[in-house]
Amino acid sequence: MSTQQESRVAVVTGASSGIGRAVATEMLAAGYRVVLSGRREEALHAVAQNRANALVISTDVTDAVQVDQLFESVVDHWGRVDVLFNNAGIPGPAANIADIERDEWDAVVALNLTASAMCARAAMNVMKQQKPQGGRIINNGSIAAHTPRPNSVAYTATKHAITGLTKSVDLDGRAYGISCGQIDIGNTATELVDRFSEGPGALQPDGSRRQEPTFPVEEVSRAVLLMADMPPSANVFSLVITAAGMPFVGRG
Repeated sequence: MSTQQESRVAVVTGASSGIGRAVATEMLAAGYRVVLSGRREEALHAVAQNRANALVISTDVTDAVQVDQLFESVVDHWGRVDVLFNNAGIPGPAANIADIERDEWDAVVALNLTASAMCARAAMNVMKQQKPQGGRIINNGSIAAHTPRPNSVAYTATKHAITGLTKSVDLDGRAYGISCGQIDIGNTATELVDRFSEGPGALQPDGSRRQEPTFPVEEVSRAVLLMADMPPSANVFSLVITAAGMPFVGRG
C-alpha cells in the first residue's frame, strides 16, 4: 500500500454491483480513499464494509443536481478528487432501430451518456480548482464502442459516444493536468453477462446463438487500477480487455 495511493481519492459510480463493485473493492484494498456511489445504499454499504477509507454516497447520477451534490460532499469530506471511474450504465432493451421505443432510448442515453458527461463535468471542475491541480477520469466504454451486437442500438450508440466524450475530456483537461482514458470490456463474468455463457447463449449476427467465454471480473478491476495508478506524466488512453476466444476479432 503506497503513500501515493493512501492520499488519493477515487469516486466510483455504479459501485453496488458488477464491475463497479469489483473496482471499488480493488481500489479500497490498494489503499485509495474510495467514494462508492449508486442508487442502492444498502448494497453500497455491503461493499464498503465499514472500512475507514470508504465513503458511501447514494446518488442518482441521471439527476444533475445530485451529481453536483455528490462531488461537493466528496470535497467536504476528503478535500479533493483524484480519480473518477465513470461506470454507471445499463444495457438497455434488446431492440433494433425499427423497434425501440422513444422512452427506452431516452433512458439508455440518460444513464450511459448524459450521466457520464455530467459526472465528468463535476469531476473536472473539482480537479481544476484543487491543489495540487489535476486528476484522472476513466470512462467505462464497451467493446460495443468498436463492434456492436445485434439488437443493441441504444447501448452501442451510447458507447460509441463515450469514445467521443473520452477524447474531448482528455483534450479539455490537458491544460489542467487532467487525463481521461477509456476501458472497453468484453464478456467479463457479471450478472449482466452470465447469460452469454449459459443456455442458448448470445445472439450472433447470423441469427444463431452461441455460448461465449467469459473471464473473471477481478481482471477488469486490476486493469482499472493500472490505469488509475499511472503517474501524472502518463495516461492509458484506451484499453481493451476481453475474454480470450470471444467472437470479437474476426468472424465466428
